[in-house]
Amino acid sequence: MANLFEPNRNYVLGDPELELIGDREKLAQWRHKKIGPAFYRLGRKIVYRGADLNAWAEANRVEPREPGQS
Repeated sequence: MANLFEPNRNYVLGDPELELIGDREKLAQWRHKKIGPAFYRLGRKIVYRGADLNAWAEANRVEPREPGQS
């Protein structure tokens, strides 16, 4: 698995790296629907761990099929 995010780093809303997976509104929608990457809520602050973002990205990886496969 390639690491899109630094595994030992914490990311907060507003970090430009998070734009890779979605803007603030999209991340808020996913948190509300409980479908996005794992996160911590520390008071009013939202924190994403790099390792959790990488795991979520890997779980959502799509493997393209060869032509002619069903």
